[in-house]
Amino acid sequence: MKNSFGTSLSVTIFGESHGDYIGITIDGIAPGVEISDSYIREKLALRRPAGRISTARVEADEFSIISGAKDGYTTGSPLTVLIPNTNKKSGDYSDIFDTPRPSHADYPAECKYHGYQDKRGGGHFSGRITAALVAAGAIISYALLKKGIRLATHISYLHGVKDRKFENLYDDISYLNSIHFPTLSVESGDEMRRVIEAAGKDGDSVGGILESAAIGIPAGVGEPWFDTVEGVISHALFSVPGIKGVEFGEGFRLSDMYGSEANDHYRMEDGRVVTETNNMGGIGGGITNGMPLIIRCAVKPTPSIYKEQRTVRLSTMENETIAIEGRHDPAIIHRARAVVDAAISIALADMLVQRYGTDYLR
Repeated sequence: MKNSFGTSLSVTIFGESHGDYIGITIDGIAPGVEISDSYIREKLALRRPAGRISTARVEADEFSIISGAKDGYTTGSPLTVLIPNTNKKSGDYSDIFDTPRPSHADYPAECKYHGYQDKRGGGHFSGRITAALVAAGAIISYALLKKGIRLATHISYLHGVKDRKFENLYDDISYLNSIHFPTLSVESGDEMRRVIEAAGKDGDSVGGILESAAIGIPAGVGEPWFDTVEGVISHALFSVPGIKGVEFGEGFRLSDMYGSEANDHYRMEDGRVVTETNNMGGIGGGITNGMPLIIRCAVKPTPSIYKEQRTVRLSTMENETIAIEGRHDPAIIHRARAVVDAAISIALADMLVQRYGTDYLR
């Protein structure tokens, strides 16, 4: 089981949903990078469940940095964050060990790990593990912030409801990072909440599209072939549970444009090269061009629903039906935005460190 991402700056994630701890180790981070405990808490709070649109499992996420930091700064050795699991109800899952839940990792995990995996609450495959990713992302994004690199994510679409597009990126990013339910329009956010609550009341779930923007990234970062900016960021994002599609700039919409419509024309502005449009999402030839990165992710509906579903009983290899119990989200998209921000931050930092050296984040 490989659980590491990154080349010059890497993260290794560990733990299970109902184990004692989850955690993450950051390796390759330079000494002297400032760590803000309050900033980490803020980011973890954005991932935390809230009310009827989320699971009833609420964890305090009281993290500890047990290595790699001293007096508020990194030491340069591997930095490890531990987060305890304190709100576990493992009995909720006792009846499903033999009947894999549709669209979960249960059956593929059984095939790969031969039954030795921790099955409680999804084990190592659970969205609970993303809290550790958010903690690591917060340490790294705080360092990026000091380099003038800012990013944020909003729900651009949820089951028929659209949010407004990014406009003033600096202000929009600041606003999104200050609110718990990430929409740029208050009205869209209210309607999305109603849709999520209605799905939850019906024992069902909904998904949607997250749109992220990152500004302040210098031009010339990334590689032209296998480690393109799109490739590295997508690699990180597809590790986030529930992400089933990633696109950059206008993405799939480019396929319906003429070249004359799609091309981003260059011009000079305040002594620097910019593009008149940003259809390519801040990337050309796999390398950043200095324009804002625009990234969209498709988030599937939560697979744990309270409706009866069809599956098989593995011990007898016969068809079966199940009704899932326990505590589940009618939508994960509003919580996933904090995880997406973390994954993008980690991917960007790895590419920046490769381009400018390990001391870049200091």
